[in-house]
This record gives sequence, C-alpha cells and structure tokens, in this order.
Amino acid sequence: MSVDVSVVVPAYNEAESLPELAERVRAALAPGGGSWELIVVDDGSTDRTLEILRDLRARVPELRYRSFLRNYGKSAALAVGFREARGERVITMDADLQDDPAEIIPLLAKLEEGWDLVSGWKQVRRDPPSKTIPSKLFNAVTSSVAGVRLHDFNCGLKAYRGEVARGLPLYGELHRFLPAIAHWQGYRVTEIPVQHHPRKHGTSKFGARRFVNGFLDLLTVTFVHSGRLTPLHVFGRVGLTLGVVGGGIFGGFVVAWALGHPIHTRPIFFIALILMILAIQFISLGLLGELVVKGQTRTVYKFRSED
Repeated sequence: MSVDVSVVVPAYNEAESLPELAERVRAALAPGGGSWELIVVDDGSTDRTLEILRDLRARVPELRYRSFLRNYGKSAALAVGFREARGERVITMDADLQDDPAEIIPLLAKLEEGWDLVSGWKQVRRDPPSKTIPSKLFNAVTSSVAGVRLHDFNCGLKAYRGEVARGLPLYGELHRFLPAIAHWQGYRVTEIPVQHHPRKHGTSKFGARRFVNGFLDLLTVTFVHSGRLTPLHVFGRVGLTLGVVGGGIFGGFVVAWALGHPIHTRPIFFIALILMILAIQFISLGLLGELVVKGQTRTVYKFRSED
C-alpha cells in the first residue's frame, strides 16, 4: 500500500537521537493529514540503536526499520531505504538531529513546483572548520564537474519524487552525488536553504578518509554514470595527445634524415619513441574498456511520466 510521504533515515550509533527524531518527524507530518511512514535503516550500530527502534515501534505505528548485521555505509542504508519506501515522495535526512524535520514541509512544497529532486542547502553550518572548509572545496569541484549548480551536494536533507529515488544507483559512497546522477539522468534538480543545528548527541562520522574517498568517487561517478565520457574518450584523448607530440618529434628526425642530415643518438629521440608507445597503450586500454562496458552495461532510458 502506497503512502504520500516516506522519510528515510540512515542511522549509525544514534540511539540517543532517535526518540526525539521520531517525535519531530511526526509533529511535522501528522498535522497535514496525509499518510506517511518513517523508515530507519540501522547501519550495523554497536550502541542501543536497535533496542531503541524496537521500543519506538510500539509507540510510533508509522515507523518501520531494518537493521544490518554490520556497518555497510550510508549509501547501502539509503539503497535499502529507497527500496522499502512506499511513498509517492521520499524525504531523506540524517539521524543526528542536525537536520530539522520542520524543513520537510518546505522541501515537499518545492517538489510540487515541478522539480524532481530538491536538495537542502545548509547556508549556516553548525560544524567546525575541519568539516566546513573541505566541504566547500568538495562542493565547488563537484558542482563544476556535474554541470548542476548546487551549494551543498552532501546535505542529508533531500526530497525526491518516488520514482526518482527508486531509480538511482547506490553503492560505495555515491550518496554524495545523487543530485548529480539525477541531473545526468535528465531529472530537474534544485535546492533550497535549510536550517542546520549543532549535534546534540554522539560524535561525527566525518574524517579525512571520507574527504579523499569523495574525490575518488567523483571520478568514478563522472566516468560511469554521467554518460558523457566513455573509456575510449578518456584514455583515447590522452593517447592521441601523447601520439601527436611523439609523432611530431619523430617526424622532425625523419625530415632531417630525408634532407641528408645524419641522425645522432639524442635523448629526445628516445622520448619520442616512449611517447608513441604510451599512446598505443592508452588507446588500447580505452578500446578494452569499451569492450568491457559494452558487454556488461545495458542503457536505461528515462521517460517523464505524463498525467
């Protein structure tokens, strides 16, 4: 049975925050009169998260939860949440109470203007500089690469149309790039400012490793999901550049030899040979990548539903 709104919340060691979160989600959605559900995905927590969810289930009938045996990561938790969601519209938010459930209504209202995905923008962040400065750099680079101008790709507070959320690929740590992936699939993406609160309980899961992984994942998502670059385009361009430079140098030696000048053994001659060998290797790598991708990938075309 479908519902109007599904709220999907990944949770990892957030036992102290969950009771207040459930009550605040209810306070935001219950007055509207529509049907809703709260789906919490316990990402292998080692605290009392699962126990708290069991207790809350008796008091909050709209609550459903799933619990991983171990920690799989936020993308996996969101993937399960999207799969379980029955809502025509889907809201995602973090479990640490830094995202404000009161923002659900403005997000849904923006969605009704015709957008397919509405992302939150934490204009005023209640985080230390060790998180805000790397985040600004990450968002600037991602926005430039993705081709969709957002200030805050990584904000956990987002609203999706149900078919959009259920059609997004989610693995690894691709949850950071869902607006970019949706944009590449042809969906309409925007953002609105949202409130951001200081953390009340627990500790942040942010670390330097996540920042580094984020940029590596950006390369992955650009090549695999953007649909703009194929392996041959990427490696072929590098190969052609090296081949042109190496061929130009080598051609100079051929012209000199044709004019009767002796060809002396010089380092630049061997550099030209190395560049041409590398060019062949890069182009070959691109062709092999094309064979792998074409053999394992089926293009999925997205159609906009009509009323």
